[in-house]
Amino acid sequence: MTSTADYAHLRAQLDTLTTEAFRPDLADIDRRSTLDIARTMNDEDATVPAAVARRLPEIAAAIDAIAARMARGGRLVYAGAGTAGRLGVLDASECPPTFNTDPSQVLGLIAGGPSAMVTAVEGAEDSTKFAVEDLTGIGLTDLDTVVGISASGRTPYAIGAVEYARELGALTIGLSCNADSALAAAAEHGIEIVVGPELLTGSTRLKAGTAQKLVLNMLSTLTMIRLGKTYGNLMVDVRASNEKLRARSRRIVALATGATDTEIETALSITGGEVKNAILTLLGNVDGPTAARLLDAANGHLREALKAAENH
Repeated sequence: MTSTADYAHLRAQLDTLTTEAFRPDLADIDRRSTLDIARTMNDEDATVPAAVARRLPEIAAAIDAIAARMARGGRLVYAGAGTAGRLGVLDASECPPTFNTDPSQVLGLIAGGPSAMVTAVEGAEDSTKFAVEDLTGIGLTDLDTVVGISASGRTPYAIGAVEYARELGALTIGLSCNADSALAAAAEHGIEIVVGPELLTGSTRLKAGTAQKLVLNMLSTLTMIRLGKTYGNLMVDVRASNEKLRARSRRIVALATGATDTEIETALSITGGEVKNAILTLLGNVDGPTAARLLDAANGHLREALKAAENH
């Protein structure tokens, strides 16, 4: 059971966090007009990209390190509690349809397990033990990358995940929204996006959550660009799992090649619907099996495969 002394210690910790700071100038916000509150909130949100921009060198260094691990077969694993955990799961779940990654390649772990995505699991975020169990459960190795996510930078689950991963030799990244955080200190790469006090005191699903979403978008998207999952700014590894994505696949092939509809349909047919392969058959003037072989030799990088096709 948590004692009064424990609560006093925790309160003292919270008092030092920028994300928990009280804004006296907003103390009357509930008495303002809805439009005025909306403008205030929008003004607050507009400061987030600038806070992210101040940490772009750290973000870029982390991305290069992630890509190097993943190129050797490693996985990208997000670990967080509450909003931070949900954002990690969201980013991970978008990778298979966007980049045709295996579902096990980018993973999101949330304190309390899958049910915590929709229902708060009391006490889960306070356990480093749960973090170790979750990472053990996925068979974490030294090729993997673990990104601990915590707005406060003090969440035991996120810190525990990073500390355990580092002990194993995995790459570790600590993403928080407070300066000098324990999470960033525990990780090899610390990324601290200091967005300041929230519109609602301590509600870190607001600016802090937006900042985390922006950074996670960068971590996954730029890593996939480095891994050859795109051709220019086209998602050539998109998985056509529904009608919208099938239409998008054809549009991507058209944008990349300028081919006719008939040519595109033929190319997709002989490559099993693989966009990247279809583009290679059209631009490299090779057949389906050759396209697959050239892409495999180029580790999936279409530009390298196109160069090889020129000499084929």
